[in-house]
Amino acid sequence: MQRSEDALARGVPRDTATLPGVAPRPAETWSRIVQVHDRITRRVDSALHRHHDLSLTGFEALRRIAESPGERASMGDLAEAVGLSRPGVTSTIGRLVAQGLVVRERGEGDRRLLHARLTPAGRQRVEDAAVTHDEMVAHLLALLGDDVGAVTDALARVSAATRDRR
Repeated sequence: MQRSEDALARGVPRDTATLPGVAPRPAETWSRIVQVHDRITRRVDSALHRHHDLSLTGFEALRRIAESPGERASMGDLAEAVGLSRPGVTSTIGRLVAQGLVVRERGEGDRRLLHARLTPAGRQRVEDAAVTHDEMVAHLLALLGDDVGAVTDALARVSAATRDRR
């Protein structure tokens, strides 16, 4: 009896963690997260450039400004929301200013603070680009099928655990 079990098990790993998709190793999970993020980002960025003359980063900044009270956001809030460094958000806002999509304004209470305010052209651009962005993202994420809720919840837990604590 032992011999037949050994014969059946020949070539089948005893450690199921080595089987793809059974119990992924952290490095495999990390690799998939990076790969999916990179591929989706490139696809959406390319479509936004092609159809709206706008980078994905520029779109995200415009959307955050559009959703802010008075369509106005501080550079610090934008950097935090979009995930950029201060120099990175300054550069992004500079490109949006050059395109006439936002204007820079000094803070009313604290003149040292800079804010970005949406222009009418910026409002129109972000509204138009949102359709392209949202349709592409929805199409790509629909590939998650019935797993979308579980994936979203899991990513939300990781995001919350890694949020900067000040």
